[in-house]
Amino acid sequence: MLKALGGAKGETGGVSKGAVSDKLLPWVEKYRPKKVTDVAHQTEVVNALRKTIETGNMPHLLFYGPPGSGKTSCILAAAKELFGPIYRQRVLELNASDERGIQVVREKIRRFAQGLVRGKPAEAADYPCPPFKIIILDEADNMTSEAQAALRRTMETYCRVTRFCIICNYISRIIEPLASRCAKFRFQTVGDEAHKQRLLSIQKSEGLTMDEDAVEALMKIADGDLRRSVTLLQSASTLYGSHVSKAAVVEVAGHVPDQTVSRLIEACRSETFDEMKEEITEIQAMGYQCSQMLEQLMMAMLRFPNLQNIPKAVLLCVTFPTIDQRLTEGADETLQLLSLCMGIREVFAKSKMLRQ
Repeated sequence: MLKALGGAKGETGGVSKGAVSDKLLPWVEKYRPKKVTDVAHQTEVVNALRKTIETGNMPHLLFYGPPGSGKTSCILAAAKELFGPIYRQRVLELNASDERGIQVVREKIRRFAQGLVRGKPAEAADYPCPPFKIIILDEADNMTSEAQAALRRTMETYCRVTRFCIICNYISRIIEPLASRCAKFRFQTVGDEAHKQRLLSIQKSEGLTMDEDAVEALMKIADGDLRRSVTLLQSASTLYGSHVSKAAVVEVAGHVPDQTVSRLIEACRSETFDEMKEEITEIQAMGYQCSQMLEQLMMAMLRFPNLQNIPKAVLLCVTFPTIDQRLTEGADETLQLLSLCMGIREVFAKSKMLRQ
């Protein structure tokens, strides 16, 4: 009797522990699509993967597109629908940005690829379980050219028992011999409606309340990156409680408030250098990232009306990229921001829009 009670207590404790760990999961993982059909806004890819699941016939795949558009979620959901409980035995997932050298291809990938595939086990009787394994290479555009060339040979050698899914943001960084061996699927930026519905679904599941402008702010800051918006939503709810406001979203994102950007642009229209310098000093004292300010300034200047076309084009296509490169190389942020603002001021001067 005591043993039975002890066992029950242990089981209860185990369930509680599991429930707690589930609550502590990052929401990106917690709400990752479980089925291919749950993936938002990628109709073409979803249809192709559904046929793969139905037929059990899958080519090598190359998924490319912007971050947070569902590339990894798609193939993980498909793999789980294909293999069910033996998913871990049949799928190898690697982040190629961490493990990107030729040695990884020669050892880890080849070792997994050459392993024999056993017949369908009893526990996976309800799943297709095709006679191959899947190797998922995430962020493969960070792999060296030598590693990609070695991977090409591995794909050819073990194609009978292994399928590869190569995931990247920039397809131009994948060597052509590798890309030509894959069925290519382009992932689009998640549309506003699908993006909004997913955020509202998470809000409801987590018992949050959220202002309408907070939802808009999440989508604007994430710029189509669903993963980023979900992470920001979790951060905002963790720091500010169950009610998420626009101010909370802007704060956790490190986003520069629109009025701050507008003040800096107005300072650039001043005829005095001191006003512009004071505004830059104040912004830096707030601790905003210079790269973030650069991005928001560029978008603001892109939308700014009545500027002369040629000076505006030079500013957006030459000055901004030059400043960005200098910052990447470690140049002083204050000097670069001053240089950029002088470039903006010059555009206003040529457009005869300086304030008197």
